[in-house]
Amino acid sequence: MRTLAFRLADLPRVRQLTEESARRLGLAEAVIEDVVIAVNEVATNAVTHGEHHTAQLRLWIEEGSLLVEVHDTGSWTPPEDRRPGPYATNGMGLWVARLLATEISFTSGSEGSAVTMRFAGKG
Repeated sequence: MRTLAFRLADLPRVRQLTEESARRLGLAEAVIEDVVIAVNEVATNAVTHGEHHTAQLRLWIEEGSLLVEVHDTGSWTPPEDRRPGPYATNGMGLWVARLLATEISFTSGSEGSAVTMRFAGKG
């Protein structure tokens, strides 16, 4: 498992660790790009909307899939799974992540909030 505590200025490192982990799993280049986009969207949300503007990234490989968790200390209610309106200028990050991840889940409570994404490997 790889972990990284990060702030807004650390987003390039978040993308780098995500790309390295996806490559280690042997994902196709186009899939790696999608994984990095999804994780970047969620990580950006965590440090721009989170309570302390810091977050934690965890990446691990399990049963042939890359799992990524982004956790912050804020509390929120995950939005409905719906497409943003045609003139939306924000609120698209989680929608994009939902489209690109094989699975996505949300938790929120007294310990903070987490978004966990699974990206299926080959097979």
